[in-house]
Amino acid sequence: MKITEMYDLGRTIAAPLFEGKEYPWEVLPLIGDYIMELGSTLSADEYDLHGDGVWISKSAVVAPTASISGPTIICAGAQIRHCAFIRGRAIVGENVVVGNSTELKNVILFNNVQVPHYNYVGDSILGYRAHMGAGSICSNVKSDKSVISVNTSMYGDGTMGNISTGLKKMGAALADNVEVGCNSVLNPGTVVGRNTNIYPLSRVRGYVPGNSIFKDAENIVLKH
Repeated sequence: MKITEMYDLGRTIAAPLFEGKEYPWEVLPLIGDYIMELGSTLSADEYDLHGDGVWISKSAVVAPTASISGPTIICAGAQIRHCAFIRGRAIVGENVVVGNSTELKNVILFNNVQVPHYNYVGDSILGYRAHMGAGSICSNVKSDKSVISVNTSMYGDGTMGNISTGLKKMGAALADNVEVGCNSVLNPGTVVGRNTNIYPLSRVRGYVPGNSIFKDAENIVLKH
């Protein structure tokens, strides 16, 4: 579940933010400042500056009903659809779809991510071509408001214990090509490896290994 195992950093404008980091959640507190630094360097031929700290590619399509606060960068070819709510500190990659009533906050969406229907994605990182089915959400705060740890032994992968993130807000880190089924809940501190599928209506927490199918907490099948 290290950055090098999860992401193709050539698929995001945020690649420099991951340099020198080991785990994906380490970048979450840095997103806002990074956007402001990067935004000031973006070409005016390619991006329009809207208000205070919102850079939108000229080739992105943004519905007039969408609400976007800064700091935010929306890259080329992205679609921000009807009633999307982007609350700031959001990097929306190339060809990303942010759909109807989807809410984003403090996120990095790699290129070609799809969060197209009624999704909440807060304090999270979604890798290249990750897709969240309708109604699936990233829960980002524990009920007792304590520091979030990632459980690395939930599903018998041979490792033991918890890794503290040091954060009280962390949703999910989805690697490249993760598919999350409709109406699933990714609990705080969920990390999903590359090419994994999550069944609809799932409740997920801790680390789910790559190249697997999560049917439920007692039934995870490795892909052949």
